[in-house]
Amino acid sequence: MPECLFCAIVAGRLPATIVYQDEAVTAFQDINPVAPTHILVVPNRHIATLNDLDDAELAGRLLMTCQRVAREAGIVDAGYRVVNNVGSQGGQHVYHIHLHVLGGRRLAWPPG
Repeated sequence: MPECLFCAIVAGRLPATIVYQDEAVTAFQDINPVAPTHILVVPNRHIATLNDLDDAELAGRLLMTCQRVAREAGIVDAGYRVVNNVGSQGGQHVYHIHLHVLGGRRLAWPPG
């Protein structure tokens, strides 16, 4: 089974523009951004989907990291979106939980 793409980024085996990292989470620039600011926030340990997350502290850390990277990117005052896609019909392509922090332009609603 090939290694998870995001696990390899967290471990430093694949290049990425890391904007934040601590012992629990890593945030990095999306390589295919759909907004001027498009940062992915992932847990450092492999968890495939939100359905597999059973750690409330980690869930909070993920959300607080979204807030932090949005603030550091300068998009807090104008507004931003946090998205988590779950499963194939939800649009998940990499099966490692990741939250998209999107901002820097007006975002349409409803999405996709």
